[in-house]
Amino acid sequence: MTAIVNPVKNRNSPQLGPVAVMAATQPDFKDLRAALAMDGQRQRPLYMSRLCLPDKGHGPCLAGPMIGAPYAVMVMETLIAWGAKTFLFLGWCGAISPQVRTGDIVLPTGGMIDEGTSPHYGMAGGQIARPSAPLVKKVSALLETLDVPWHAGHVWTTDAIYRETEAAVRRHQGQGVLAVEMETSALFAAAAFRGVEVVSLLVVSDELSSLTWCPGFKDSRFVDSRRTLVTALAAFLSDPEAGES
Repeated sequence: MTAIVNPVKNRNSPQLGPVAVMAATQPDFKDLRAALAMDGQRQRPLYMSRLCLPDKGHGPCLAGPMIGAPYAVMVMETLIAWGAKTFLFLGWCGAISPQVRTGDIVLPTGGMIDEGTSPHYGMAGGQIARPSAPLVKKVSALLETLDVPWHAGHVWTTDAIYRETEAAVRRHQGQGVLAVEMETSALFAAAAFRGVEVVSLLVVSDELSSLTWCPGFKDSRFVDSRRTLVTALAAFLSDPEAGES
């Protein structure tokens, strides 16, 4: 069914290359902008975010920050309309599995839908949306080179950060879910609907596995892992074949 309102490309819209990086948080957006040498490059507003454009049209673009499934997909839709075909999303998550700790990296192989955006892209709540398998394979190889613990598996995507109840956490623990966050399943669903590639990378910022919230935003493990991952991603994205699958 055709939508009435669609993202558009007009004469003022940039022509993007195939690869787009989406950073959920301001700190990651800032650090990626520096690591990708985009501090002095062209920038423009993109809704409530910023879009950094590569020099002379070569290389990936960078968009952020963004929070929540509806807004992240809104940004993705616009970037698709402007030419992007391969997406790398970088965000933070809360550990649900006792085996996942603050500072670890999570590579989602599936996003359990508990947000309201995916149903508009053909996937119902409770289903599992999946990323691009070739991109997951490439990013797995990258993570193997890092001195940071990492895990591949399912994450729980929710709209309601303050309704992560004990019952919900226990239920997802029983399903083997690694972590909880707010964007991944919707990005996977929208990408599948639009026929583009996406992968998500999450750094564990806090823990919920004990059913008591343990924030780790100032923990050195989290800070160090974020910086390590940003540096590695910048090197990965400098490879001309990074966006090919």
